[in-house]
Amino acid sequence: MKPKDLKYPFPWEDRKPLLLNQIFFIPDHYALHGEQKIDLPSFNQNTKIMIEYCSGNGSWVTQKALENPESSWIAVERQFERVQKIYAKVHNLGLKNLLVVCGEAKIFTHFYLSGDLIDEAYINFPDPWPKSKHAKHRLMQLEFIEELSRIIKPKGMLMVVTDDANYVEEILEKMGKNENWACRYEYPHFRTSQENYGSSYFDTLWRSKGKTIHYLKFQNEK
Repeated sequence: MKPKDLKYPFPWEDRKPLLLNQIFFIPDHYALHGEQKIDLPSFNQNTKIMIEYCSGNGSWVTQKALENPESSWIAVERQFERVQKIYAKVHNLGLKNLLVVCGEAKIFTHFYLSGDLIDEAYINFPDPWPKSKHAKHRLMQLEFIEELSRIIKPKGMLMVVTDDANYVEEILEKMGKNENWACRYEYPHFRTSQENYGSSYFDTLWRSKGKTIHYLKFQNEK
């Protein structure tokens, strides 16, 4: 299967949340979230449930799902062109333990994920939106951090990976404002290497440009 073989399932005027072939479509500018019952795949409660936000072309999450077939995985990516690439990998690898979400991370988390569902969450290279006038677009806002605390199980883990040193400081500051989260790394509260973490398009790209990769790990202490 090639990425372009996946077509968007409905025209703009007929947009609605839709689960189809291991993809959950969440359209932009839709006002009725929460009013329609959507039955996502019933994950085996005896297995771990992992979620990756900012999945890009899916290299990292599909490899993890392939290496860990006993776990259930969710890949969240807003851009449909990237979702096409993720699903092509899912199809070609025959992965049955990975749900692809085509939609905005905060909307999916708030309206479609129940509390204490997720064992581990990963946010790989979220867009830092470096200009201050664009700060409102950054994923790691206080409201989203609160939502992560709600959906991640007690003692569950959150890993954030970024190449942006300024974003590291902002993430640490905002995570510190939520009493449920404890940083698992000693000062300076991040690491620049992580054994067996896996790689992705952006990991390879930023390393090739000589950038330092920062790993931040938090535990939900609620």
